Amino acid sequence: MKKTLATIAALMATTGLAQAQEVLNLFNWGNYTNPDLLTKFEEETGIKVVVTDYDSNDAALAKVEAGGHGFDLVVPSANYVPIWTEKGLIAELDMSKLANHGNIAPEWMDVPWDPGRKYSVPWQWGSTGVAVNTSVYSGDINTSAIFLDVPEELKGKINVVPEMNDVVNLAIFYYGGEPCTEDLEVLKKVRDGLVAAKPNWISMDYGATEKLTNNDWAASVNWNGSTMRARLANPPVQYGYPKEGYPLWMDSVALLSDAQNVENAYKFLDFIMVPENAALISAFARYANGIAGSDEFMPNEMKDAPEVVVPSEFKEAGHFLPTCSPKATEYITAIWTELQK
Repeated sequence: MKKTLATIAALMATTGLAQAQEVLNLFNWGNYTNPDLLTKFEEETGIKVVVTDYDSNDAALAKVEAGGHGFDLVVPSANYVPIWTEKGLIAELDMSKLANHGNIAPEWMDVPWDPGRKYSVPWQWGSTGVAVNTSVYSGDINTSAIFLDVPEELKGKINVVPEMNDVVNLAIFYYGGEPCTEDLEVLKKVRDGLVAAKPNWISMDYGATEKLTNNDWAASVNWNGSTMRARLANPPVQYGYPKEGYPLWMDSVALLSDAQNVENAYKFLDFIMVPENAALISAFARYANGIAGSDEFMPNEMKDAPEVVVPSEFKEAGHFLPTCSPKATEYITAIWTELQK
């Protein structure tokens, strides 16, 4: 009897281990992961993906740095990838396990934040601008004056997403500076401008897709894909590219150095570099991706969408944000802290 019980216990332990190995823990931005993508991955591999959301690069970094998180993959923005790398929080990728690595489009392979794509693979990319309900405001929307010198029609009706680097750098561009500037004269204008503008905002919050769709907000500093999703449900919502300058970004997936489900993570990384699967990622959140050949699988409404295909007159105004120096980060954080008061 004892032998039988021991055998059953051993089998249960083995089964439990096998089940644990068939899980993958993805730490990603909220409302950013296509459930259909996860279903397809699970059907093909038997691996269940558990997604935990975060709402900012800083929140994700702090959570992982604190340890004990249990995540395998994370999706930092371009200007944060070097920070994760320098802190040793993400691992260099084993290319022998990534047969589809060559599907990364050439323009997204040798990128400044991850030369040769040794630490990350593309997830999605886009821009940060302004979303405006044109039935409320019919003026020029291609300017950061929408939230910094708020038009009368939008006062008390505009939201600002609480993403520090995007918002502060939009203001830096507006006041004539360069991203991550240490120019105190420019930074004073940025601080004063943001603080003066805040009383005209209704909130600093996420959820722009839903609240623009429902007409809870008439405008918001927002991301292009989120704005497209709102427009499809509420056509007067349009996306503005601030002519003074606006941030471009790319979010990429990286393997955490202390990941527990490493082989499952590699299977997922390789899976999302298949063009058809990359298109599934884009189809949900409505952002472009960095995988060659995915265009033919994209939804038709994305192929010429003004939020996805940047109008030629605004292309030069878009800039990828660099990783700020410690001094610039200190200044930006100080401005942001004052704005939260």
